Amino acid sequence: MQIFRGFHHPGIAPACALTIGNFDGVHRGHQAMLALLNSEARHRGVPSCVLTFEPHPRDFFAGLQRKPDLAPARIATLRDKLTELRACGVDQCVVLPFDERLSSLAPEAFIRQVLQQGLGARYVLVGDDFRFGARRAGDYAMLDAAGAAQGFDVARMNSYQVRGLRVSSSAVRDALAGGDLSATAALLGRPYGISGHVLHGRKLGRELGRDADFPDGFRTLNLRFSHWKPAASGIFTVHVHGLTPEPLEGVANLGVRPSLDPSDVNGGRVLLETHCLDWPAHLGAEGGYGKIIQVDLLHKLHDELKYESLAALTAGIARDCETARTFFASTRRQTTRDRI
Repeated sequence: MQIFRGFHHPGIAPACALTIGNFDGVHRGHQAMLALLNSEARHRGVPSCVLTFEPHPRDFFAGLQRKPDLAPARIATLRDKLTELRACGVDQCVVLPFDERLSSLAPEAFIRQVLQQGLGARYVLVGDDFRFGARRAGDYAMLDAAGAAQGFDVARMNSYQVRGLRVSSSAVRDALAGGDLSATAALLGRPYGISGHVLHGRKLGRELGRDADFPDGFRTLNLRFSHWKPAASGIFTVHVHGLTPEPLEGVANLGVRPSLDPSDVNGGRVLLETHCLDWPAHLGAEGGYGKIIQVDLLHKLHDELKYESLAALTAGIARDCETARTFFASTRRQTTRDRI
């Protein structure tokens, strides 16, 4: 999949089959839409294209009004969104910066400047609640009429349901906020995961609890979540992919680490810190740094807690590790029973 920041690039195809949206999470409703888009693109002999925005439009307006609570919790980083779009077979993705200029563009100008002149859309597929242009004044009827007048096809896809529930990014956010990872996986069609490069941190974890039971302390693999408001937070059992042929079992903290000093090296940013329960010896102490990994969140243990001392934090991490080991042992027993 080719990725473009803006549409003023010579590599962008002169014509395409297009869909437009934020695609946060790339859930099963998005996946069904993208499958239809790819089919229509093949029939027309043009590439499929996703037009998406960064930041999320509601992030932009929340900042403009100085009301951060209006911003939606973010399901996926841009990196993970692009990875899932690629997995869905999309040929090209155009990421437009959502700014004052774009937000003030009238619907008619959006159609002319972006869809026609910028992307050469021959087919446009949108969701049943699609709105566009300044003040969200544009709707499906306007887009359909413009297509009929100017020579491109327009189609609308109805909502997608799983077990009677409309699949949407809002439903995924609600499931993550409630710590229901099973419901989240059902909506996404896959476990909820976060990927990225393993970063250096304070290396405090390897010093905590270093004793006979934990000779290496609680070293962690640190991933930065690039949005300040993740849809999920807390302590989770996880699978780590990308370091060994089989996933590593672990326990992870996603959030702002309230027990640590606010002046910590990561500057209060949201981190996903993962401790692998059994670290492979062949990787060595520094073997994770710089690697790209994916961490799948499987089960929520509890919300983030603020511990009053490093000793209390160490004891809390040890309890979480023990609970995680029990979870994985139970999961393996259940898997064995299912096979029998």
